[in-house]
Amino acid sequence: MASSIIISSTLIACTLCLMNGTLLAQLTPEFYSQSCPRVFEAVRLVFRDAVARERRMGASLLRLHFHDCFVNGCDGSVLLDDTPTFRGEKTAAPNNNSARGFEVIDMIKSNVERVCPGVVSCADILAITALESVLALGGPTWTVKLGRRDSKSASLAAANSGVIPPPQSTLSNLINRFQAVGLSTQDMVALSGAHTIGQARCTTFRARVYNDTNIDPAFAKLQQSNCPLPTGSGDNNLAPLDVESPDDFDNSYYQNLISQKGLLRSDQQLHNGGSTDSLVEEYSGNPQSFYEDFAAAMVKMGDIRPLTGANGEIRKKCRVVNS
Repeated sequence: MASSIIISSTLIACTLCLMNGTLLAQLTPEFYSQSCPRVFEAVRLVFRDAVARERRMGASLLRLHFHDCFVNGCDGSVLLDDTPTFRGEKTAAPNNNSARGFEVIDMIKSNVERVCPGVVSCADILAITALESVLALGGPTWTVKLGRRDSKSASLAAANSGVIPPPQSTLSNLINRFQAVGLSTQDMVALSGAHTIGQARCTTFRARVYNDTNIDPAFAKLQQSNCPLPTGSGDNNLAPLDVESPDDFDNSYYQNLISQKGLLRSDQQLHNGGSTDSLVEEYSGNPQSFYEDFAAAMVKMGDIRPLTGANGEIRKKCRVVNS
């Protein structure tokens, strides 16, 4: 009798948890196994066409997932356009004239809606697309956990609050910003390896290539030619974050740091006589170690404060909340 009372009490408690915000809801790789078993295929079909047209798009879409998760969790908020009632995250300092690929996400969402209408969230589409981006450029795989729901709002103030580390960050700031969202120093160094692909605007690296001393002189001179003075001249000129192999997901980013060829000041901080030097050196010489740690860190990042259960919604279009 006593044991049955305990079991009944547990069931009641679990039911209450599910009714009050679905506290027990968790992300799982099998979330769409019944409701949308073709979701990866639907995403991949559109994504691969986009990357075939512009290889850089893989880096841009991976970055969207980062910038989404760091601001109030992995909830698709970065995709929302401004409305009369709130200003979204697209014009925040880390994203303005920088975050891109929104139209590709729109096309992916439309294709997913044709296959499974009203089932797959935009937040999950960002997570799946991040994996597809890395795979398309030669990087590692991981098991994507799913079941996120979409936020009904976004916050310009939150995106501007410094939760996304700026390119002028010190090592301590980088460590603190990642720890604030539950990611370790090792996770931070591994995830920074995403800068093995993609490009940066002149405004993000001008101060480094003209003023820093921990930079290879020939590399600095090369970047100065693409990012001239005075400020305002060539601000939107682009340079690869990884000068050696900008379109390949490999470990050359870390080799560049050892040679003092990090494009961003925040990149070079990872190998500048500090506590992360040894990790950079390990990843520089051991690509498999980098791949394994990057994959594990991507799974952890995808777990940052997701909306699940009855929270949020499944947006019909990623740019706007449902009416």
